[in-house]
Amino acid sequence: MLFSAIVSGVAVGSMYGLIALGYHVTYVVSNTVNFAQGSSVMLGAVLAYVLSVRLGLPIPLAIALALLLCALFGLVVERTLVRPFAERGSNAWLMATVAGGIVVDNLALFTFGKEPRGFPSFLAQKPIEIWGTGVFPLQLVIPVVGLGIALALQFAFQRTARGKALLAVVQNKRAAQLMGINVRSAIAFSFAFSTALAGLAGILIAPLFSVQSDMGTLFGIKAFAAAILGGIGSAWGVMLAGILYGLIEALVTSFAGSSYTQIAAFAVVIAALAIRPNGLLGRAGTRKV
Repeated sequence: MLFSAIVSGVAVGSMYGLIALGYHVTYVVSNTVNFAQGSSVMLGAVLAYVLSVRLGLPIPLAIALALLLCALFGLVVERTLVRPFAERGSNAWLMATVAGGIVVDNLALFTFGKEPRGFPSFLAQKPIEIWGTGVFPLQLVIPVVGLGIALALQFAFQRTARGKALLAVVQNKRAAQLMGINVRSAIAFSFAFSTALAGLAGILIAPLFSVQSDMGTLFGIKAFAAAILGGIGSAWGVMLAGILYGLIEALVTSFAGSSYTQIAAFAVVIAALAIRPNGLLGRAGTRKV
């Protein structure tokens, strides 16, 4: 039971981490976050389901198109729900992105329906036995994908010219423009990439759960908790915090029951932030005087 809970927790936690990486990307580039990120999780899963099951497209093509459409959704969010407010120095983008996510969720409810639907597995459907426990291959793939993307982001932001240019946008927009960086394009790219990450998380987790119009709401909230817990400015931090959150959920569910899952998980988040307000791997911001 313990090993099964650990495997399940790491898989689900890695999915939280993927979504949290989306929060991380937009934050370090634009100092904003997209609270419609949970809707992007649902959008990725629903689009992949419709394209593959209803329209009969090959699953790889369906996944690619679904991720592209999620990225386009991110561009729309940035252009219509974030940029008009952020450029005026207003924080109204907070409520605008929340409202945008609600609109998308309800559009999916009216068009896709509210009934949960099973998503066909794009890997081996039979579990493999590890230490006497059946483990689905997808449960092993999700952590590899999540950790790989976290590593790539950390490397890109710290070691590549393009990544450093993106970080320069949030530090000083005017200076970034003088250096030839297209600030608006950089911020738009961060939103497109973040929603694609959330869509990928939804697609990866769909075969293990189900596809429905409200599936992303709670995922988005938990992923944001993981982003804050890990230190939203650290790719490694948010990924590891997502895995930790998933492990706590799985272990509490296995040994205490699902009634206590959310209580215990969020209590741990509160306690951890009380001890480390900037997150597990986050750093306190510097103030210029």
